[in-house]
Amino acid sequence: MESVTFWWLAMGATLLDRLIGDPRGWPHPVVLMGWWINKWDRWANRPPYSTAGIWWGVLMTFSTVFLVWGIAWGMIWAASQVSVTLAAVVQVWLISTTIAWKGLVDAGHQVYRALTRQGLTAARIAVSQVVGRDTGTLPESEVIRATVETLSENIVDAITSPIFFAVLGGAPLALAYRAVNTMDSMVGYKNPRYAHFGWASARMDDVLNFIPARLTACLLWLSTGLAGLNAPNAWRMMRRDAVKHPSPNAGISEAMMAGALSVQLGGTNYYGGIASHRPTLGDPYRILNAEDILAASKVVNLTAWSAVGIMVLVGGLLQCKLW
Repeated sequence: MESVTFWWLAMGATLLDRLIGDPRGWPHPVVLMGWWINKWDRWANRPPYSTAGIWWGVLMTFSTVFLVWGIAWGMIWAASQVSVTLAAVVQVWLISTTIAWKGLVDAGHQVYRALTRQGLTAARIAVSQVVGRDTGTLPESEVIRATVETLSENIVDAITSPIFFAVLGGAPLALAYRAVNTMDSMVGYKNPRYAHFGWASARMDDVLNFIPARLTACLLWLSTGLAGLNAPNAWRMMRRDAVKHPSPNAGISEAMMAGALSVQLGGTNYYGGIASHRPTLGDPYRILNAEDILAASKVVNLTAWSAVGIMVLVGGLLQCKLW
């Protein structure tokens, strides 16, 4: 398949996700990935948790990636035996399942509506659907911080990285990336149970997101300017504070968002009542307010639309060259 085709397929998938997202009841590959990873976890990751778990984690990671890639390739090949158009439709749908643009922005808006219309208790419930930290007693500013951090951290995982790999290798590669990202979200924790078993998937996720995260920084800088936010400060905070984040990639977008909004993100979170301290990103020029959720959502939207624009531009140029 010509490389130009991947650009158009990725663009179509991105727009499809923005239009319909992930409708309830529709089949979704990530659900099957989660089932498969959970089976591995129960079968291979048993106490006592030792360094031997690293090798089981490596086996799970690579076998899952190759299995997902192979199934996707097989589905597309089977569709192509019927018609090229059907194969393209299958690819667009499969790629769209790796992107969560609409879902990410909708989650932010849901917290905003709950906070501004129903009150703090409803907002705590809404934000608990998208973060892993304890939310039952969060004050308003912490609910807002959790939401803004989720929006900024997931720009890469949910939007730009899937698009990046779809452009490189179509649906099979985009789904292989999503498999790694799903493994990282399920077993990539630094705790006694997963420190060894989840090591391989966590490191692979870091490697795969390395280039997309840095490309995203350029789109974010452009988007913060288009949104009327503090783009120079966003870039400055990224250069100063991104390295503080536990993730070598998520810190880039989170630090840029903190700088763009002129607020401070990071700090202490609680998981199961246990405190987890993260370095702060940005300077506390002011206290977070509900409108920051809308501003962060706007940046996410502009970043995604910028990616769509690039796909149209590059795809068009490649198409002209082929003609």
